[in-house]
Amino acid sequence: MQQLLNAGNSGTPLHIMEKSSYSLWLTKQAQSVQAWLQQIDFTGEGLALVPSFSADQEGKLAQAIFVVEDASHYFACGDLITKLPTGQYLLEAAPEHQQAICFAWLVGAYKFSAYKSNQQQKSLASLAVNKQALVDNAIKYAEATALVRDLVNTPASDMMPVNLGDTAQYLAETFGGAVQQIIGDELLVNNYPTIHAVGRASINQPRLIDLTWGNSEHPRVTLVGKGVCFDSGGLDLKPAAGMRNMKKDMGGSAHVLGLAQLIMSYQLPINLRVLIPAVENAVSNNAMRPGDVITTRKGLTVEIDNTDAEGRLVLGDALCEASQDKPELIIDFATLTGAMRVALGTELPGFFSTSDEVAAGITAAGSKISDPVWRMPLYSPYNDLFKSAIADMTNCSAGPFGGAITAALYLEKFVSEGIDWVHFDVMAFNVRALAGRPLGGEAFGIRAVFDYLQVRYNP
Repeated sequence: MQQLLNAGNSGTPLHIMEKSSYSLWLTKQAQSVQAWLQQIDFTGEGLALVPSFSADQEGKLAQAIFVVEDASHYFACGDLITKLPTGQYLLEAAPEHQQAICFAWLVGAYKFSAYKSNQQQKSLASLAVNKQALVDNAIKYAEATALVRDLVNTPASDMMPVNLGDTAQYLAETFGGAVQQIIGDELLVNNYPTIHAVGRASINQPRLIDLTWGNSEHPRVTLVGKGVCFDSGGLDLKPAAGMRNMKKDMGGSAHVLGLAQLIMSYQLPINLRVLIPAVENAVSNNAMRPGDVITTRKGLTVEIDNTDAEGRLVLGDALCEASQDKPELIIDFATLTGAMRVALGTELPGFFSTSDEVAAGITAAGSKISDPVWRMPLYSPYNDLFKSAIADMTNCSAGPFGGAITAALYLEKFVSEGIDWVHFDVMAFNVRALAGRPLGGEAFGIRAVFDYLQVRYNP
């Protein structure tokens, strides 16, 4: 990414401004520039290229202009890097817009092409900015976003529990952390029965990935990510359309790994732990069955009403483990329910929290950096919907209504009292292409959470 964005003072001037500023800017330009823009019918929206009018430089690009509605939006300039001719450009923009522009410049260059053969890659433009800190920040945020996208986009054939473990190991080695993994039948020995039950039918052994990093004297923060590397639905098999994109069901694990990379790259003063229950929900002769009763790590017995409600099962054991060392804050990410997509669509992630203060802080942080999140209610009367005749509870309610809420209420039972807890139910996937956001894997909410953590722990 450093080839695309650098700290410097040379390049073809690239003026980025808002519509409200364009008219004033135009009046300050040379008559030749004004005449050119009028000749090409540029109306003060989008991209315009202005040639040089001097005799020795005639025909060469002299400057570029990009006009947007809101230059502070972190994706407003997301397509710009692919629209400009190759070359180096020097950013000319209001200081308050530059961070958003630099981030958009980099994420707009993202392309998942690992499985394309004989593909000719277009050379992309580079951008010079006169502040090293802006460059460093944009690269860190864009690299975390790219990590999430890459993990989600990778086909399940190459992204199974072992591969998630390898990714966690790579991050630990890069930033000075440590990883432990509990694999296969070791899960039973170490009392993670629901992770084992969900993943035992797959040839790809289930595991609990446990990454730790930081100073043990710093405040404890634990991230938990759903790592269902492919979800067939189990014996309650999904239809073909519902199964098509289930490679993304490990999106929660991708999110916490991307967030962990941000935390470690900024050396945030916290004692970080990342827990990923990684499984494939497959079908075999030893698959978990509807009607089975499982005793969870916490000791609660759960009757399996639907084997396709497996994410909450693996998260339950992980959240119980996360509570053991009493962190100040537990944050989990999961591609948990279609009900959340019905409620908020695919581009606005919903989240639940036991702390009003934390919820408000994350929401405020997201609104500043174009990473919106929406708090949903932990409506406790819906706990009655988990009643079972033969066990402490079922793994899902009998009816389809309020599915995101009931899933969150299920998870809440595995978080110890007194610990602030946040649960994100995310899509992890773009179903339409937008500026800087191509079709496929996407990071939702990790920038909002990181900026909140920065304010809380490194003000």
